[in-house]
Amino acid sequence: MAAPMPSPAPPVRCHALLPCAGSGSRAGTALPKQYQPIAGQPMVRHTLAAFAQVKRIAQVWVVVSPGDDTLRTSNAAFSIAACGGVTRAESVFNGLNHLLANGAAPSDWVLVHDAARCLVTPAQIDALIDACLPDGVGGLLALPLSDTLKHAGADGRVDATIDREGKWLAQTPQMFRIGALRDAYAAHAASAFAGITDEAIAMEAAGHAPLLVRGSAQNFKVTYPEDFALAEAILNSRNA
Repeated sequence: MAAPMPSPAPPVRCHALLPCAGSGSRAGTALPKQYQPIAGQPMVRHTLAAFAQVKRIAQVWVVVSPGDDTLRTSNAAFSIAACGGVTRAESVFNGLNHLLANGAAPSDWVLVHDAARCLVTPAQIDALIDACLPDGVGGLLALPLSDTLKHAGADGRVDATIDREGKWLAQTPQMFRIGALRDAYAAHAASAFAGITDEAIAMEAAGHAPLLVRGSAQNFKVTYPEDFALAEAILNSRNA
């Protein structure tokens, strides 16, 4: 009697994780900046709309602070994970654990994206997925540095000009295997994730070399008050 055929391995899926628990203190707004209206709706809604158009994303999770019901609606195209932390890194780490506790496999991919990068496009997300799916590590959207880079001394004056050759500005999404990224973050939990400002840094510290995938200058993180007008102008031009 022939031995039974082994069951096929479940297909690897892509999930999205949006840390959305920040206070937005640098933005100078009354609301947390991710909820500040831009082009007629809260900033994070534009971000979610872009991910909703990427069919290869199995599920989008938004990590919010416990008790934050701002985004809770029925029949939403995303899920809420009310496990946000004090820092972005803590929110991402908690979100990764939440993903694993809710059916995601360690071998699945996760695209971590800043809620305040509301100008990301479905085409940019798809380009990252295309580049990372066959890669052994994963990677991130980034932009080659085009401006001259200066280093400031303690007195606020230039004390060095830094060679920009080979230097890139990191963006998001950043795409890695859930299990590997969770383990990379866990290695820094005891230090409250000191120095871990994005996923690539955690993966680099774990000995990996993330892939750089060219992004767009429009995929900037809305951070300062003047960024809101620029983001709104770009969104309005896309809808014209």
